[in-house]
Amino acid sequence: MSRATQAGRLPADPMRPVLDGRDVCLDPPATAQVWLGTGLGFSDVAVPGVRLARGDALVAVESAVLGPDDRRAVAFRGGVTPPVVLGSSAVGRVVEADDHARAHDGRRLRPGMRVVWSCTVSCGRCVSCHRGMTSACASVERYGHERTRRSWQLSGAFASHVHLRRGTTVVVVADDVPAAVSASVAGTSATAAEVLHRASSILAVGGVPSLVDQVVVVSGAGAAGLVATAMATDAGARVVVVDPGEARRERAHAFGAVAVADPSASTGSHTLSRVLASVDRSGRHRTVGLAFDGGAAASALVDHVAVGGVVVLGSVVVPGSAASGTGSPAGGRTVSGGRAVAGGRDVVVAGGRLAEGLVTLTGAHDAAPERLASAVAWSSEAWRRWPLESLVGGTIPLDEVGEAFAAGGAGADADDGLIGVGPAAR
Repeated sequence: MSRATQAGRLPADPMRPVLDGRDVCLDPPATAQVWLGTGLGFSDVAVPGVRLARGDALVAVESAVLGPDDRRAVAFRGGVTPPVVLGSSAVGRVVEADDHARAHDGRRLRPGMRVVWSCTVSCGRCVSCHRGMTSACASVERYGHERTRRSWQLSGAFASHVHLRRGTTVVVVADDVPAAVSASVAGTSATAAEVLHRASSILAVGGVPSLVDQVVVVSGAGAAGLVATAMATDAGARVVVVDPGEARRERAHAFGAVAVADPSASTGSHTLSRVLASVDRSGRHRTVGLAFDGGAAASALVDHVAVGGVVVLGSVVVPGSAASGTGSPAGGRTVSGGRAVAGGRDVVVAGGRLAEGLVTLTGAHDAAPERLASAVAWSSEAWRRWPLESLVGGTIPLDEVGEAFAAGGAGADADDGLIGVGPAAR
C-alpha cells in the first residue's frame, strides 16, 4: 500500500525541472526489472517512491504482456537506450493520482480504478498531435522504451507499479474482463483497431467508415492479426488470413477467418489467388489488405486488392524509426522508390500498380486515443465470443522476465506470441 503526502517544492536539481506535485512513498518499495543492455541482462531495482506532477498517476500492475515489440527492442537496441524498464502493454489499478489526472472519458482518476493506458506519452499541443497522430508527437516518449531517469523510474510495465505521466491516454476497464485480455489491449487490440480504422476510413461511403460486405485479407496470424480478423468479422467483413504456418492458419478460423492461404504456395488450393476466388469470384469486394508480418506476403496484397482498394502496413518499432528518435517517418516505415519498410523487412511495391489500380498504401503504428478506447470497449465484450484469452500463452512471475527473454529469443524472426507477466510479490 502507499502513503501519499503533499510536499512543497523539491530542492533544485539540474537533472529535472522543479515542479509542484505530490510525493508518493511506497512501503514496501516498488520493484522493476531493468534491462541493463546486451550481455548484461536484467536487474531487480527497488523504487521507494515517485513524485507525481500535475496530471500524473501511479498504477499498481495487475498483469503485463511480453510481446514482439519488447523482443525486437532488446534485439535491435535501436528503439531503446538501456538501462530501461521494458513493457508497454498492461492493466492495473490506480494507487494514487494527481487531482488533475483524468481518464479518456473525462472521469477523475481515483484509487482502485482498473485501467489500461496508451503506449505513448504525447504533448497534445504540437502539429502532429492536433492532426491526431500522437505517435508522431514532437516530444513523444514510449512506455517500455525510455532510458530510466530520476524523474521517471517506473516507465515500463515490467514492474510492480507504473508512473503514468500527463499526456497518456488512460481508459477505465471493467473488473470482469480477464487480465490476459485487458493487459494486451494497448499493444495488440488497439493496434488492430487503428489499422482497421485507417482502412475503413479510406473506404468510407458517404463519409461513414464501413467494412460491411468487404473482403479483408490479413497477412500475419500473430496476435494483432488474429484480433484484427475478429474485429473485421464483427464489422461485417469476410476475412482471409495469410500465414506460412499451418497451425497458425488453422487457429485463424477460431477468430472468424472464412478462409486461409499459404503465401509460400505457388500451386494448389492454398494459393492466395485461388482462395480469394473461392471467397469472392468477381473480385470487386477484395478491397482491404492488412499486413502485420511485414514479410513478402504484404507486397502480394497490393496485387490482390480490387480497384480503389487499400493496403495498411501495421508496423513494429524498428531501428531508425521515429519511435527510436531517428530516421524514418512515424510508424517505423518508409516509402521511397517503390519500397516500403514495415516490421524491419522490405515490401517491394510496383508504383504502376498503385497508380493504375487507384490503390492506397498507408501505414499505422500505435493507436490514437479514440482507438484505444474503442479497443477497450470491443474487447470488454468480445472476449466472450472470441478466444482472446488464448492469445496470452501463460503467465510468468515478474522476476523471471530475464529468463523469458533468454529462452524465447529475440529479433525480427522471433515468435510473436504473447506471454503474461504477473505482478511482483508484495
